[in-house]
Amino acid sequence: MSDKLRILLTGFGPFPGAPHNPTQPLVARLGRLRRPALDDVEIASHIFPVTYAAVDRQLTEVLAAHKPDALLMFGLAARTSYLRIETRARNAVTMLWPDAANTRSSKRGIAGHADAMTFGPHTARLLRAARLTGIDARPSRDAGAYLCNYLSWRAIENVKAGGPQLAAFIHIPLLARGGASRRKGAPRITLEELVDAGEAMLMEMVQLARKGRTS
Repeated sequence: MSDKLRILLTGFGPFPGAPHNPTQPLVARLGRLRRPALDDVEIASHIFPVTYAAVDRQLTEVLAAHKPDALLMFGLAARTSYLRIETRARNAVTMLWPDAANTRSSKRGIAGHADAMTFGPHTARLLRAARLTGIDARPSRDAGAYLCNYLSWRAIENVKAGGPQLAAFIHIPLLARGGASRRKGAPRITLEELVDAGEAMLMEMVQLARKGRTS
């Protein structure tokens, strides 16, 4: 395993109601970034199928394979028009909506303990980094009750168990296409704007993880 700082980026594939998930092109673009500040950084990426079984199996696999210092995750919030920096994961799972494998959760909670687990104070740093690019970014205390919240919970569990130093989950809106961003009522965030904000948050995670290694 390389001594380089390791960052794992994740997104999700399509799911019922969202045949095109914009987290896929975002993660692909961020994974191809070449910057002097990233010369000593190894960036890996993974796209999760939108199923509970895949998250449980593949999260363990990719963490074992890449041993990341930090985990930066993205998910789609189709009904939100701005960037959401999630501050916590709730111990909640929807029993109403099936995943992409048509599987419904048989229980309303993920685990039998805390009501919620927080990502940590670094989420404020990510929020500031995103806002400095000019994007509309806001903190969120509710990651929903679907796969995004489920992955967030499992990621925080891994951090607490001695896995990555840091984890963060970012909800992105549906993206504007072409000139659609300027039409009334259309999504206002473009992929290019999102990549800029994603790069800023990635750089912040790199700095935080680097400090964590030396502390």
